[in-house]
Amino acid sequence: MKNLKFYILASALLTLIACNKDFLDSEDVTAATEQNFYKTQNDAWKALVGVYDGLQRVWSGGVAFPVASEIMSDDAFGATGNADGFGFQMMDEFDKLRSPSDQNMFGDSWALYYKAIYRANMLLSHLDGVDWKGDNNLRKTYEAETRFIRAYCYFDMVRLWGNVPLITVPTTDNVPQASADSVYKLITDDLIFAASNLPATGYGAQSPSTRGRVTKWAAESLIGRVFLCYTGYYNKPDLVGTVSKAQALAYLEDVISNGGFGLVDKFANLWPAASLNNYVGEDNKETVFAIKYTYTSDWNGNVDGNQWMVMFGIRVQSIYPYGMGWGGATVNPKLWKAFPAGDSRRNASIISIVDEGLDFQNIKDQREYTGYCIKKYTPMADEAGRSLAEKMGGASFMISQYQDYVSIRYADVLLMAAELGAGGAQGYFDDVRRRALGTSFVQVPVSQANIINERRLEFAGEGIRYWDLLRQGLNVAASAIAESVTLQNGGVNTTKTILASKVIETKGFVQIPYSQITLSNNVLKQNAGW
Repeated sequence: MKNLKFYILASALLTLIACNKDFLDSEDVTAATEQNFYKTQNDAWKALVGVYDGLQRVWSGGVAFPVASEIMSDDAFGATGNADGFGFQMMDEFDKLRSPSDQNMFGDSWALYYKAIYRANMLLSHLDGVDWKGDNNLRKTYEAETRFIRAYCYFDMVRLWGNVPLITVPTTDNVPQASADSVYKLITDDLIFAASNLPATGYGAQSPSTRGRVTKWAAESLIGRVFLCYTGYYNKPDLVGTVSKAQALAYLEDVISNGGFGLVDKFANLWPAASLNNYVGEDNKETVFAIKYTYTSDWNGNVDGNQWMVMFGIRVQSIYPYGMGWGGATVNPKLWKAFPAGDSRRNASIISIVDEGLDFQNIKDQREYTGYCIKKYTPMADEAGRSLAEKMGGASFMISQYQDYVSIRYADVLLMAAELGAGGAQGYFDDVRRRALGTSFVQVPVSQANIINERRLEFAGEGIRYWDLLRQGLNVAASAIAESVTLQNGGVNTTKTILASKVIETKGFVQIPYSQITLSNNVLKQNAGW
């Protein structure tokens, strides 16, 4: 694509800002060029840091994947401010007529994904030029980590946009969209390579200094997720003719048997805002893979912070322990009511303004107010109302949130394995439910319907529900998402309608940025319904 010309080596590949506050150090190598750079193991290491940094940056602009995933599901509404534009409502309702001027909502997202992919492709294309000093295992490890990150990015993109340009080498060519099968084939091949070439170091044996790097277990777990998404949405028996159901399950069983992971004893302790002094911390035994953040973002190009979490925060007000945010994804009351009595996940996942006795004073500034907000990923403040991110030295609560995004939890691995028919399926299913319900636990039979419902409760607010709906079939997803409900816009009761026909018309995909279509001289084609 012609717009790929902004991928300048010095800025796109070698801005090596640390993407993991535990194990990656930044170093200024902007004087390097493609010709003199990829020579030593240290060069390769710096380039690998750049690949991780590229992944960290993909949600620093546009609409972040976790935010879009929640808003498009049946668990949250578009919301934002009552005087804001209607772009989030357009996304929420799958209806371009809600905000015809918002033709480039995902423009920054598209560009940032391709920047990350460019970094990965650049390193992969130069691995043979590095003097590995005979250490072929190190070469394979770097390649495996890089291919995982490339696969991760493409998996987000193929789910969001369906048909996207498939670019596997550094290029500025105007590349047309590829079939979804072609993209999924690359994702699958990359993940299989990663799973086969990363060391099988169990969680308990990992060094704290390397936490945050891609592992064999992350690759195997992601294969399971990709298998379920692809076979479900496209109604196929296997993953692009490469991974069978039995093989996908074997990958997940390997994680369960040999990965060294486990469930944290109390669900609330997984989340800072839900546990306060009892938070188990990052990189705990349930974290299979996370995108790392820290508070050091600034207004000069450093984007180490979690810059999307502010969208989940309470609208323009700090109410201890919750910090200020933009109220961009109010929780659907149906989700609050879906939790059974005694389920500890409800209060750990959702902020209830009324039940927690919070004095919310900005209802006139909030669109699509429901009285509920996402708790798992919400900014935090001290009792004086000061942002914890700013207290730590961050430039602003808007860009300096530091909570990692836990992309894959061990609970997900257990439930995926149960869904794929593991011999221990009932036990895996019970383990997840027993933690949540405690003394209220009563065994229910393992079935796909029960697992899907359990996944909704377990992963509420984590950007998973929408894709679980779609993989059951477009009609199932449309039926679940469609509704006509009364919400408050600026304190005034207003009817909101989401039509099943719109979900079906768009096939559940989002709008390809029109700016990208223009830059491609119309080589790119817009998705149906947009």
